[in-house]
Amino acid sequence: MIWNRKYSVDEINELFARNMTGFLEIKATAISADSLKAAMPITEKVLQPYGILHGGASVVLAESLGSVASALIINTETHNAVGLEINANHLRPGKLGSTAEAECKPIHIGRTTHVWDIKIHDDKKRLICISRLTVAIVKK
Repeated sequence: MIWNRKYSVDEINELFARNMTGFLEIKATAISADSLKAAMPITEKVLQPYGILHGGASVVLAESLGSVASALIINTETHNAVGLEINANHLRPGKLGSTAEAECKPIHIGRTTHVWDIKIHDDKKRLICISRLTVAIVKK
């Protein structure tokens, strides 16, 4: 297990209920020994002007999931996990009424950086976005 202790989905959702993730209705759906999953409904809030999922909303989902994953590994009393770099390839459109389902897995867990692979699928399991996030681990 990569986490610093055992977490429940409810505990993670307390984090997601705040701020932008709360506004976009992002919710954790599962946690395993080495991955974290979350979902975001594709509503009017996350569409771009042409009626499909905005790429920025996919990036918010990816970065939020990876940043929280890093926070579950580190000692948050002494350190913060902050996004350092993110990239995303948008492979197919997300459609209104669907759900963007993301899974985050570690590529590298180091002392000062974490690198995450995040794949986002629609509710038909079609890959809509793939992202890589680098998180800096900094002293408070």
